[in-house]
Parts: sequence; C-alpha cells; structure tokens
Amino acid sequence: MGKLFIILSLMCGALSAAAPPKFELRDTNGAVHIADEWRGKKAVVLFFTMTDCPLANGYVPEMNRLRALYGPQGVAFYAVQVDDTVTDAAVKKYAQEFAYGFPMLNDPRMILPRLTGAKVTPEVAVLSSTGEVLYLGRIDNKVEDLTHPRYAATEPELRNALDAVLAGKAPKEARTRAVGCSINLESK
Repeated sequence: MGKLFIILSLMCGALSAAAPPKFELRDTNGAVHIADEWRGKKAVVLFFTMTDCPLANGYVPEMNRLRALYGPQGVAFYAVQVDDTVTDAAVKKYAQEFAYGFPMLNDPRMILPRLTGAKVTPEVAVLSSTGEVLYLGRIDNKVEDLTHPRYAATEPELRNALDAVLAGKAPKEARTRAVGCSINLESK
C-alpha cells in the first residue's frame, strides 16, 4: 500500500507540474522561439527593452555581462523588444548596434509583458523553466528615481535573485520597483 501511495503521488505531481506558456516569437535573426526551449533551464531572464529607451540602452553592457556570467550556469537570457511601432528591420539594426549577446525577441502583441506583469523598460523578469515569475523588477538600484540616478549601483537585485534561484531558494525580494519608459499594453 505504501508503494502504491508513493507511485500515485509521483504521478499526480508530474501531472500537476506547470507547463510553459504558449507563444511563438521571432528574434532579430529570424529564428522562432517558444517557451518549450525553457525546459531544463535553471532560470530564464527576460530583459524588457525598447529601441529608443535611454535607460534600457544603458543597461545592455550589464545584461551582456550577466549573460556571460550566468548563461554557463543554466540561465537563458532574452531581450524582449516591446515597442509595436518599430519595424523588424529597425529592431534588427538596433540589436546589432548595441551588440546584444543574447536573442532579442520582437513582441509587438505584448505577450511576455502580460505574462510577467512588466510595465516599463528596462525591467527584468526571472522565470522558472515553466514560466513562473520568480522575480520582477529592476536590474539594480542605479536608477531608483529618474531625477536622481546614482553614479554606481549599490544593490544588484537581478544578481541577487539569480544567485538565490541557482541556490534553490526564492529571491529575498520577489518584486522591486523599476522606473523607465512605459510599456504600452493598451495598444494590443
């Protein structure tokens, strides 16, 4: 009877495991990305950006550094371009000019901002391999207020969240307040 209970518990757990959300988004090189590619990843980072957001553009080098540091540890990184008024060609040119070291997805229908609750750029979401939002907020506290940016960050919130997730723990702060350029979720 004990073995049957264990087998049934394992089967129920497998059936109740969340499946990744469904979407198909093309990156700037024309490749199609779906959430199923998140399977087996320890975490997924979505970096929400717009081609003309100066704050987001300023974070590209830091995001490339984080991708170089955490990518080998099983963390997938994606930039998510959320301006539905910019052409695919302009997004491709932008991604090349800013030397993104990870795929940039064009999301004019705002699928991923709606999935995560992102409202501004730059904002990041750390997801589980099944799409559960583990962290949503700013990359660090360099810009807590648009009128008083710091010279250098003193709190690396995204790094802290990734370190916690990789250690098998929940991030100490699951949400932080990001400031920047508004994502227009009303248009789609």
